[in-house]
Amino acid sequence: MITIIPPEQFKKTAWKNGKGETTELAISEGGTLDSFDWRLSMAKVVENGAFSYFTGYCRNLILIEGNGISLQHDQSRIDQLGDLLDIATFDGGCTTVATLTSGPIVDINVISNANKYHAAVKTFPDKQDVPLRACTHCFIYCLDADARLFSADNSIDIMLKTQHLMRLSQTNFEPLRVIGKNMIVVYLDEIT
Repeated sequence: MITIIPPEQFKKTAWKNGKGETTELAISEGGTLDSFDWRLSMAKVVENGAFSYFTGYCRNLILIEGNGISLQHDQSRIDQLGDLLDIATFDGGCTTVATLTSGPIVDINVISNANKYHAAVKTFPDKQDVPLRACTHCFIYCLDADARLFSADNSIDIMLKTQHLMRLSQTNFEPLRVIGKNMIVVYLDEIT
C-alpha cells in the first residue's frame, strides 16, 4: 500500500519534556507520545539543552536546516551534525544534551521501539536513482525537490511533492525505485 501524507495532515504536539514543539509526520497505529512502535517527527531546536528521554527506543536524528548541532550522549560520545542530511543514531534513554553551532536548526527524528522495530535511515543529498529494499514500512521525504517513485514495468509511477511524506507498507516491494534529491529514505523492519 502506498500513501502520501500532505503537510496539512501533520500534527503539532508538545515535546515530551515540554520544552518545545514537534510536528508529527507519522506514528504507528494507536501510538501516543508515551507509547508507540515508531514515530517520524520534525522539530525546530532554538536553544541549547537536554533532549527528551525515550527509554527503550532508538533515535535517528537528521539535520534538515540550519548551521549544525552537537549532541553529547551520557557525558561522553558526541555526534556532530554540520552538513545538510547528516544523521546521528543513538539510544533514546541516554542523557542527550544539544549544543547549537550557530543559530537554530530543524531536524527530522525517527524513533523506533528497540524491541519491536529496527530503523535504517539513508540520506541522498545529490540527485540519485535509489532501488528500494524489502521492509515492513518505508518512508520517503524530500526537502526541496519533488521525487518520483516508479516500477520497472511502469505499472507504478507516482510523483512525491516536496515536503510531503510517502509511506509504503508491505513486506516485499516489487522492484521499486525512487529518484530524488535532498531525500530521506527510512526503512522500518519489524523484529520477529
